[in-house]
Amino acid sequence: MTHFLHHHRKSILGLALQGAVLFVLVFAGVWGVTYGISMASPASAGPGTTTSGPATVTAVPPVAQPEPQPVPAAWLGLSGNLRAMVGTPDALRSDATFALLASDAALADPGVHQTGLSTPSGDSFYVVAMHPYDPERGAMIGTYHVGSWPAPAGNSMYARPAGVIEVTQDNESTPVSQHFQLRDFLTHDQGSVWPKALVIRPKLVDKLELISQELERRGLPSKLHVMSGFRTPQYNALEVHPGGRARLSRHMYGDASDVYVDADGNGQMDDLNGDGKVTIADARVLFQVAESVEASHPELTGGLSAYPATVAHGPFVHVDTRGKRARW
Repeated sequence: MTHFLHHHRKSILGLALQGAVLFVLVFAGVWGVTYGISMASPASAGPGTTTSGPATVTAVPPVAQPEPQPVPAAWLGLSGNLRAMVGTPDALRSDATFALLASDAALADPGVHQTGLSTPSGDSFYVVAMHPYDPERGAMIGTYHVGSWPAPAGNSMYARPAGVIEVTQDNESTPVSQHFQLRDFLTHDQGSVWPKALVIRPKLVDKLELISQELERRGLPSKLHVMSGFRTPQYNALEVHPGGRARLSRHMYGDASDVYVDADGNGQMDDLNGDGKVTIADARVLFQVAESVEASHPELTGGLSAYPATVAHGPFVHVDTRGKRARW
């Protein structure tokens, strides 16, 4: 009897095991068919057939953004480093290249405007539109006092500027070139008065950039600091005397700057000749570099002079683009 029960129990367990295996096989087959149907492409289903599988997601390519238009090479100057076009509204609108690229007429309205154009190095390019000179109001910008330009009869080199740039606290950091901003050329007076008036000629900025490039080519420090840029007529007149400022200083016409090399940022001329001292000899090195720039680019010819240090400042070099050679 015991032997019979033991044999019967083994038979039952065997049958149960076989049933379990059969159930798994059937379930796997049904699941596989169902999964295959659900993964089938909707396109393979007949009309009116609804599939329960995940929806097919089609990747949408990103919309290509338009590339900024390049700045015409002529706008970048001989140095390739100018970053702004400067002129009166009439002068800007009469420029054929400006009219072609600047579809927004407001870009020629007085003020500082970003053009949306890009330089080869990826920098932004600006339009700086001057306020035209008003014979009735003069060159007043708000309460900032400018004064009147002396205008010798028959000498076009000293013609009154056609207008002035209105410089505000918001736009003073606008680059006019790779290394210079509007604020670098402001007159050193009326510090708390805003907005301010400025006259700056792109030719001067271009010449300073070329001087910086030539310094670097010679392996010398190349960071130029503008000690004195534009001077309003009223400010210039304060020190017109023998040994002082010239009555017809080019600084009043926006094409002159007094500069020195200051790579270490100490507010003084660097030791360019390597003699361990800072003297007029270093200013003469900078003078010679500026001379070589004029020789290579006669269209930027102007005045050059090396000055010694005084109790008020270190040695520096006067640079201008008056259009004829001048040395003193």
